[in-house]
Amino acid sequence: MKPFFIIHRNSLDSLFGALVGRNFTLVGPTLRDRAVAYSEIATVNDLPFGWTDEQDGGTYRLKKSDRQTLFDYAAGPHSWKKFLFPPALQLWEAERQIGPHEASPEYPPSHEGRGEQPRYAMIGVRSCDLHAIAVQDKVFAEGSHRDPTYEARRKNLFIVAVNCSHGGGTCFCRSMNTGPRATSGFDLALTEILEADRHVFLAESGSDRGAQVLREVTQEEAQESDIRAAERITADASVPMGRLMDTTDIRGLLYNNYDHPRWDHAAARCLACGNCTIVCPTCFCNTVEDFTDLAGTRAERRRRWDVCFAVDFSYIHGGSVRSTIRSRYRQWLTHKVATWIDQFGTSGCVGCGRCITWCPVGIDITEEVREIRANRPDDRKTLSEVGHAHT
Repeated sequence: MKPFFIIHRNSLDSLFGALVGRNFTLVGPTLRDRAVAYSEIATVNDLPFGWTDEQDGGTYRLKKSDRQTLFDYAAGPHSWKKFLFPPALQLWEAERQIGPHEASPEYPPSHEGRGEQPRYAMIGVRSCDLHAIAVQDKVFAEGSHRDPTYEARRKNLFIVAVNCSHGGGTCFCRSMNTGPRATSGFDLALTEILEADRHVFLAESGSDRGAQVLREVTQEEAQESDIRAAERITADASVPMGRLMDTTDIRGLLYNNYDHPRWDHAAARCLACGNCTIVCPTCFCNTVEDFTDLAGTRAERRRRWDVCFAVDFSYIHGGSVRSTIRSRYRQWLTHKVATWIDQFGTSGCVGCGRCITWCPVGIDITEEVREIRANRPDDRKTLSEVGHAHT
């Protein structure tokens, strides 16, 4: 049986200190712009103490909690991907130095794409986001085309997971088998226990370096009652979960309903704003842009996040491959939970619910799948006829 330990709330700063002493930059949840957002933190006082949130389709509200906890919130507008897969990254730069006889280009290394990468310690990673990181690992670190920036940041990463204490209004991680309890992919995992006479965290290590850090923190051996209390907390978190998704043969379901009228219903509401892809912890659409100055002496290439809802995203010579919102929404949802399985061997959805919460018109991925499943006119197209829906 894996050993568990109790860390008192007042000892969390010693955990943070142990990580800082190993040259990690701490990033975690903090209050910003009336939401729980991930940013650099220094002490426990930076965490959203005594705050929670309410979420539904197109709705997010931060509110004071009756419980004086540190991690009593669901997924916010940020995901952890911004630290591993930066929203904007300089890939290359060049400057032309004019000499006495000729112009010779010099190619200094990029400070972002080729320089030393930061060492992040992520504090408060939920189980769904652990699975999201594992999905992006497949995209950027396990395929034939690996991303060196992602690989370097991922290699240096230290993860402190926190198990969920309640289900959010748009969460459906239970349907995707991605939560609410973290089972792998972390260095340390904490479960926050708040009782009448104490505020503690049940801690377990998931790696050798996690165990080493834990030894530097004031702790005590957990009792059986502590373990049972933590199990009750995560079990209760799955009961009021706001959404459900039936994933039975979801790949075949979407392939065989490529012309379903439900796509028109979603397209009539969709604004093609791309919010769902920006907040999604697994989406990785990006574009590369080249810039030069007016004098023509300096050039650079930058990568930035992009969204498949933009009409120009699928542009090739002659026009856009997906010129309608209907085709772009269908591409996004079908890729997320169907063709992703063909590409990477797993679903691209981890059930965090962010795409539902942050959609301005409240389009709900679980509702769309449910309606397609419940109203299949004739399954007009077979899998072989449809082929890969993302092409």
